[in-house]
Amino acid sequence: MNILTLFVIIPTLTVLGILMTKDNKGARVVSAIGMSIQLILGAVLVFWYLGQRNAGVTDTFLLYESHTWFESLNIHYAIGVDGIAVAMIALTCIIIFTGIFASWEVEFLSREFFISLIILATGVFGFFISLDLFTMFLFYEVAVIPMYLLIGIWGSGPKEYSAMKLTLMLMGGSALILVGLLVLYFFSDPIGTNYTFNIIEIAKVQIPIEVQRIFFPMLFVGFGVLGALFPFHTWSPDGHASAPTAVSMLHAGVLMKLGGYGAFRVAVYLMPEAAHEQAWFFLILTTASVVYGAFGAIVQKDLKYINAYSSVSHCGLVLFAVLMMNETAFNGAILQMISHGIMTALFFALIGMIYGRTHTRNVYEMGGLMKIIPVLSVSYVIAGLASLGLPGFSGFVAEMTIFVGAFQNPGTFTTVCTIIAVSSIVITAVYVLRVVGILLLGPIKEHQYHGFGDAKWFERLSTGVLILAIAGVGIAPLWLSNMITDSLQPLVEKISGIL
Repeated sequence: MNILTLFVIIPTLTVLGILMTKDNKGARVVSAIGMSIQLILGAVLVFWYLGQRNAGVTDTFLLYESHTWFESLNIHYAIGVDGIAVAMIALTCIIIFTGIFASWEVEFLSREFFISLIILATGVFGFFISLDLFTMFLFYEVAVIPMYLLIGIWGSGPKEYSAMKLTLMLMGGSALILVGLLVLYFFSDPIGTNYTFNIIEIAKVQIPIEVQRIFFPMLFVGFGVLGALFPFHTWSPDGHASAPTAVSMLHAGVLMKLGGYGAFRVAVYLMPEAAHEQAWFFLILTTASVVYGAFGAIVQKDLKYINAYSSVSHCGLVLFAVLMMNETAFNGAILQMISHGIMTALFFALIGMIYGRTHTRNVYEMGGLMKIIPVLSVSYVIAGLASLGLPGFSGFVAEMTIFVGAFQNPGTFTTVCTIIAVSSIVITAVYVLRVVGILLLGPIKEHQYHGFGDAKWFERLSTGVLILAIAGVGIAPLWLSNMITDSLQPLVEKISGIL
């Protein structure tokens, strides 16, 4: 069996195991065991891939395998990975593992909760390993649909409204994606005798520029909706604010990355001419996402809304970098997806842990928490420093790579957009430091806070793994950056032919 298939089988077996449990404790234990195995498998995949590259293996996609699924339409279960997909799989392994432990105390319908959470992760894993566009779209839907239940049942606040808004907007994006994928299918063979959904085969075909001009925007916007592209981002803050802790972690940590990954892997890679022509328009939207998200975070009082708008800004940087269409910026886009995925998962985990103690997310109703819960408070400071791009953390590596790549592009318009986007670093520092100062420092506002206990063992495990990942990428980024760069060559060569 191909090791990549295990990334779908292990979560499926974990779900079956949870169905056989009789109580909440059993559901938690089975979930933890299953996702621990998944994390180990992810680490094995990363080390194996690095070993293959060091040995001089030059294939674009490793572990490639294809099995006919629906012969009449030439649909295959085609899987394979390059360095980018391996990095995204590793990110997903970390987030779902830590999300399980961040949800350790969920009591209400816990079996159903963990099943829904792991099904969502299964869709994400399947999406990243798929090289057949139809199979990729199928896993995309598997990842998106459980969000409605996870927010609508286990959420808080206006959860029904948030769940419905999120689902409808993402389904609208899915409709645009499906149209674009069908166009790629019907133009995958100029003769018209052997249509295919295989990304590798479609990449060898020259899609007519007239077709690209019409359908590239559909694909980019369709994936951009999930990547919080302005002005289609409005579902994100409401969805984050109403979602339970682990769902927010997976939602912002990996689910939103499907948008950036799809825009890169499908829209830009398969329709590069239209991407180059129309980049100026989408650069305006992505620059707006970066700055608007940062300013939106400044005026919020709710911790989850602050982090949600911050995610709009950081995910906007991913799409911004993709549109720069050079190797350095592409590398920065992937690094930003990894960095933001880890640090925003840490943020949402800590927000959930703080809320579980204070029963409020309003920044101005809390204060002096550093004296009461020092471990969680220091972890929050680390997440904040990563978010504002302090050297030594993952955020600095990702953002610097993006902006260096952006300034490599000639032209006054691109330079102006880049300067505006760079200003988001200052804005981010403002709201991060403001929240840290109010939330953690100063006098203790509520006397009952003295009775709080600091981080429990499962909370320390969850936050500790995420902090190690942030530091690991920030201190030693070259292994990850080189792994990504090797996989960018086919796209860079294809784009260099049209510039």
